Amino acid sequence: MVLVLVIGDMHIPYRSDSIPPKFRKLLVPGKIQHILCTGNLCLRETHDYLKSISSDVHIVRGDFDLNTSYPEQKVVTVGQFKIGLIHGHQVVPWGDNDAIAAVRRQLDVDVMVSGHTHKLEAYEKDGKFYINPGSVTGAYSPIERNPVPAFILMDIQSSTLVTYVYSLPPDGEMEVKKIEFKKGDREE
Repeated sequence: MVLVLVIGDMHIPYRSDSIPPKFRKLLVPGKIQHILCTGNLCLRETHDYLKSISSDVHIVRGDFDLNTSYPEQKVVTVGQFKIGLIHGHQVVPWGDNDAIAAVRRQLDVDVMVSGHTHKLEAYEKDGKFYINPGSVTGAYSPIERNPVPAFILMDIQSSTLVTYVYSLPPDGEMEVKKIEFKKGDREE
């Protein structure tokens, strides 16, 4: 079992104050092996917080990130899965599934992770898996009217990816949904 945290669009302190305490209680050191971040951390302290959870942190540059050392895109291999990571502001139109699929094909990956829209999504299409972790802080977005704080935890076991989608709707009761993806089920 390999746990991968998929997180992004924090916008701390510009659009949000912090990661919700209910999420912070779950995101503790020693349990998560890898972190994939879609960017828009905005502060060095947010980067340091992620490094405190796992030493293996992969971040791509969001449109609000001042750190120019973050790449625009990245491919990470975890177990049997090649995972593509972009912020998503480069995709036009923003959040368009076909445009994101084109980037996935270009990167030649099994799983495509993108952000920017603050819209939580996890779905399989044409034998590949797509993830948008939304905004972990629920930060304002002109694209998504009412973003809900969210993140995704992937459990990679051989050729199976079990995805746990965590969200914190306005009622304050955390929701967790499970989605399973098997590599090679419906390859293109």
